[in-house]
Amino acid sequence: MEGVIDHHVRALLSGIGGIDICVTEFVRVTHTRLPRRVFNRLCPELENGAVTPSGTPVRLQLLGGNPESMAENAARAVAAGAKAIDLNFGCPAKSVNNSDGGACLLQSPHRVEAIVGAVRGAVPDTIPVTAKIRLGYQDRCSYMDNARAAEHGGASELAVHARSKVDGYRPPAYWEYVGEIREALSIPVIANGDIWTVEDFRRCREVTGCEAFMFGRSLLARPDLPLQIRAFCAGEAYTPMPWQQVVSVLWNYYCTTREEYPAKYLGNRIKQWLAYLKIGYPEAQLFFEEIKRHREAEPIEAAFARQTSAEAATVAA
Repeated sequence: MEGVIDHHVRALLSGIGGIDICVTEFVRVTHTRLPRRVFNRLCPELENGAVTPSGTPVRLQLLGGNPESMAENAARAVAAGAKAIDLNFGCPAKSVNNSDGGACLLQSPHRVEAIVGAVRGAVPDTIPVTAKIRLGYQDRCSYMDNARAAEHGGASELAVHARSKVDGYRPPAYWEYVGEIREALSIPVIANGDIWTVEDFRRCREVTGCEAFMFGRSLLARPDLPLQIRAFCAGEAYTPMPWQQVVSVLWNYYCTTREEYPAKYLGNRIKQWLAYLKIGYPEAQLFFEEIKRHREAEPIEAAFARQTSAEAATVAA
């Protein structure tokens, strides 16, 4: 998720627990040899063995349409410390698709196979090369062709977002297609799309038959959703993270990132996260309304203090 799940968010979410693997924002590949600093900027975990501070492995994600450039930069990424390469064939953004990247490549399954194959051949056998696709571009009719193309190219795993590019993020997610792909392929298939709750997970697992699942927006809405799911699978009781604990996570994020952005953008990332959190926490909408017009540290930090005071009052009561 470009501009959303950076290394700070990866550190916080993986620290909460329940996540097996993180994937970076995409590194855009054109026809240039990217310097090491580009990989390190989007994946600073490369300096720490390609794991988050809590030890969760991080895969470096590449996006582009030229097999030779993708292969060369994948090799450079591995030389920079990447332990796995993930290939993006799913991004629906117009700016990305107009630049020969992301979901537009699904219009030509042979290009998907060529890119995966070129990258697979450019990095050591010990380096996993994984891919993510959608069910198609204009429609969903090419879902199996693209899935087989990724497998034939040498992908070790395939994540499938259960919509086409044109579907965007509109409900529903078409999980039944993911199930058909899983049955047809010999590599692991990871289900993605519209898994917002434990009940969604239960239905997705039932429909797809998958054993692995990818989360994006839903993890921002419910940061402990993986822990909820793990408890469900183990038949254990679990109390979801309360709002006040979420506020602590947000405050940590704010304190960690406030020096990294120009003053005029202060608080923007918190507001962005609150937009997702309101799906799982009605308190997030109220918090957002309180800070949405502020860019200065004082009113934003005062709002955080009031949230903390509310917690203290609740405990005292």
